Amino acid sequence: MSYQNLSEFIARLEAEGELLRIREKVSPILEITEITDRMSKRPGGGKALLFENVEGTTCPVITNAFGSRRRIGLALGCRNLDDLAERLREILEQSPPRSMAEKLRLIPKAVNWSRFFPRTKNLPNPPCQEVVLKGADADLGRMPILHCWPKDGGRFVTLPIVFTRGLKDGKRNAGMYRMQVYDKQTTGMHWHIHKDGSHHFHEYRKAGRPMEVAVAVGTDPAVTYAATAPMPRGVDEMILAGFIRQKPVTMVKGVTVDIEVPADAEFVIEGYVNPEEFRVEGPFGDHTGYYSLEDEYPVFHVTAITHRRNPIYSATIVGRPPMEDCYLALATERLFLPMLRTVMPEIKDYWMPWEGVFHNIVVPAIDKTYPHHARKVISGLWGMGQMSFSKAIVIVDDDEKLLGNGDALLRLMLKTVDFKKDITITEGILDVLDHSAPQPFFGSKIGIDATSRIAGERPRAVRKPGLFIPDRELLSRLEETDPGFAGLRNVYGEESATRLFLINIAKEGEKNSRFFVERLSEVISGGVCVLFDADIDLNDSSLVLWKMFNNTDPARDITITQERVIIDATRKGTEDGHTRQWPEDIVMTQEVKEKVDKMKDATVN
Repeated sequence: MSYQNLSEFIARLEAEGELLRIREKVSPILEITEITDRMSKRPGGGKALLFENVEGTTCPVITNAFGSRRRIGLALGCRNLDDLAERLREILEQSPPRSMAEKLRLIPKAVNWSRFFPRTKNLPNPPCQEVVLKGADADLGRMPILHCWPKDGGRFVTLPIVFTRGLKDGKRNAGMYRMQVYDKQTTGMHWHIHKDGSHHFHEYRKAGRPMEVAVAVGTDPAVTYAATAPMPRGVDEMILAGFIRQKPVTMVKGVTVDIEVPADAEFVIEGYVNPEEFRVEGPFGDHTGYYSLEDEYPVFHVTAITHRRNPIYSATIVGRPPMEDCYLALATERLFLPMLRTVMPEIKDYWMPWEGVFHNIVVPAIDKTYPHHARKVISGLWGMGQMSFSKAIVIVDDDEKLLGNGDALLRLMLKTVDFKKDITITEGILDVLDHSAPQPFFGSKIGIDATSRIAGERPRAVRKPGLFIPDRELLSRLEETDPGFAGLRNVYGEESATRLFLINIAKEGEKNSRFFVERLSEVISGGVCVLFDADIDLNDSSLVLWKMFNNTDPARDITITQERVIIDATRKGTEDGHTRQWPEDIVMTQEVKEKVDKMKDATVN
């Protein structure tokens, strides 16, 4: 099933029992975030939320609309995301016709594929332009834009579809880049350096010309998802939206810009970006679970705001996973597998654990056919599109029991990986949000071969299990070396030949991470040891994985010997040789938590 607009999708969610209406009055400043965060953390992602009584506006706000496996399937018109990927695979694997008969059989398919392409129409009164506001009336304050987290730099548009056009080739791009509201008619434009919107901006900047921009907020779900997808440069995301919908997206010209926008959008914000105008943007509570830091970004000037007569404002809340964006990322993981396999057919499947916040770990399963095949795949992925931002890649055999099963994967790695032969540490580009690297955009990466050995590969070293020591006794021995050792958990106890130790440390004064690594080495001679700050709950598996994936720069923070690996997943400071500012964890204020606790609407608690 496809949807013409956001309202149709909301109606479907309600009919399927996937929507909760919040009728109690709530503030767009922090309160909607707290309610949505609680719902997102429920098993399976909870429900979509429609806030009908938002302070300062008559406009309803919807959040968490994509935030479960079922809802992302409903959004993209499929029972299973792999079904959508299969449709794409059939197109990608279409062989060139070799005879007249095959050419004739291809015609109906080609005609069908043409339905994916967007259609620009000259509609007299398109839905997105039922109300047109220009000049002083084009006031962003009319929209229920959210202030998401306490230390955010202000209110942010969090689910915008930003339309730009290349200066040289005229090709359209639709991307999703958060927008911090500075005042009634200006925002930041937070496009990262590797995004197509940024590429278009630099074309205009080089030419010394302002760039027109149009922003749609509240579109049908296929259009919203398509703007998040890592499409190849120059490929129109509206084609992907049409493919998902199985019908074209209707586009109309803006009222003050020469850019097309989806005719059925709830809101459209039109304007321009000057080539040499930048302003500090941030902080922002990001999908990493940390505040992304302040930096300078281009400034967007509003020339018009158009909307439906009774619009619905669409927003997303991001933070420590799992949250709604995890399911959007899951859709990308499944949908782009066929594209990945056209380049690397040995990859049969892959998994991106949510705790890795999309760019910090990927686990491909391969059909291994020759010696050191896993290393070839690791190198290939680090040179491929947005996969190049992956900080950790773990290659496993094609085994359906491993992908999506963190416990099975950890057990396999502890049992299999040769610490000296199977681990590769190198350097390369990183996501702009990676805070653990010594410098922005660049740092170290780790590749791990956990596949079975085949002929032509050196055998792995055999590790013998050491003497089992109960947690309390082992922690006591560590405390004798220094009282800063504050907690210990042996994850698999006696059952694992290679033990996995999670250890709390309290770094105070001149005691840095290296100080504790040296003392740990005196007590624990084998296994994998992961160091965490003293306030981390070692029994919260999701928390410790999130900290481990996000807080480590492999070259600096991983110490490897033949029998032991020590991983430092603590906060880093100048005492650890880390001179960049370390971001804060995202935490809601106690005042807002208590206010939400007291709300009468039972659905918010």
